[in-house]
Amino acid sequence: MTHRRTIARLTGLAACLLSTAALAAPSAVEMAQTGEDPALKITEDLTTEIGPRMAGTEAEAAARKWAVERLRSMGFANVREEAYTMPVWVRGAETAELTGPFHPQKLAIAALGNSGSTGADGIEGDIAYFPSFDALKAAPDAAVKGKIVFIDNQMKAAQDGSGYGYFGRGRFVGPNAAAKKGAIAIVIRSIGTDSHRNPHTGVTNFEAGVTPIPAGAISNPDADLLVRQWQHGKPLRLKLLLTPKTLGDQPSGNVIAEVPGSDPKASPVIIACHLDSWDLGTGAIDDAAGCGIITAAAKHIMAAGQPRRTIRILWAGAEEVGVFGGKAYFDAHGKERHAVAMESDFGADRVWRVDFKLPDSAAGLADRIAAALAPYGITRGKQPAGGGADVGALIESGVPTIDLQQDGTRYFDIHHTPDDTFDKVDPAQIRQNVVAWTVTIGLLANSADAELP
Repeated sequence: MTHRRTIARLTGLAACLLSTAALAAPSAVEMAQTGEDPALKITEDLTTEIGPRMAGTEAEAAARKWAVERLRSMGFANVREEAYTMPVWVRGAETAELTGPFHPQKLAIAALGNSGSTGADGIEGDIAYFPSFDALKAAPDAAVKGKIVFIDNQMKAAQDGSGYGYFGRGRFVGPNAAAKKGAIAIVIRSIGTDSHRNPHTGVTNFEAGVTPIPAGAISNPDADLLVRQWQHGKPLRLKLLLTPKTLGDQPSGNVIAEVPGSDPKASPVIIACHLDSWDLGTGAIDDAAGCGIITAAAKHIMAAGQPRRTIRILWAGAEEVGVFGGKAYFDAHGKERHAVAMESDFGADRVWRVDFKLPDSAAGLADRIAAALAPYGITRGKQPAGGGADVGALIESGVPTIDLQQDGTRYFDIHHTPDDTFDKVDPAQIRQNVVAWTVTIGLLANSADAELP
């Protein structure tokens, strides 16, 4: 009798201890706030051990291998590469020099992705100055033909980075417009908001049938110098050497990992970043930090318990040079159902606003997410979410999305420059990102079928 009472007492004590332990177990959000910080570690290690990860190169391939090993070591399931091929462009020599009418001065320049080559001997020509992309578009061909175009439009810093689309046209399509008007080359003021002597690279595109011309961006201080010389009212001449090469189709790929959900019939939540970077810096804010943020959030949710929906992590390849990874993902998985698609690709500074593009059935879910984010200084926006580049095809096909908007005030100081390095990542701000993503993904991954498709 005494023995039975002892066993019963011990059994009850064990149950009590287990219950207490369960109550004491930290939630995913608590782990994101105070536990280990996988986001910072991923960012540090990727930029330290691999460095620049230009799409379609051996460095990007090394990054994919690194990513697979890291994601497996973190306990994620179904970790794999999904390969595709893409056209590859690589940088060569690049110099620029104002040669007249004043004493020659060298300029800091970076070729734009898909730029044509000047040849090994370079080219020299008169500058055709335009204050904006619109001014170039409106100019008669005779004002451009045989000259080196310069576009002078200066982007201003904004919390939401809203100037990028407008001023970026000079880079996105300015070289194509100049080539069609007969320019022998084009130089633009960097699409950036800094005052450092670091040029900002980035991709440009030429229409089918338009022969690519040499295209580069000079730093903001060098653009200021050019403008001051122009204001003297004398014709300017520029000597340019850009020798990039195209290597034809080369292998690239996406890296995918999952947190399996408890309901295999429920559509997954996809969270994305891009693994590749430009070659000038180590791609810390663009976009190693994004990969760290989304992966850390998924890790915390996995550690806290199995969610209802599968969380699929997409580290996309080749975003910078044409979103080839996002397109490849859509080709492979676009016909599958996705509950929602999100991306982190705007640096590592704090999330300040949340925007939604969800079905009417998810109105209550959106309210819950907004309320859960409010204590972290995140307000609800009034405009629809747009999503990110690598999930863009999914969103265009109708997949819902949410934007956790990051503070972009200093993003374009660093974007696409040699300054994109690990020291620019603020540990406190990247952790706040992880908390916001953990809150949001946790609610999405446990949402009902009646709320999301």
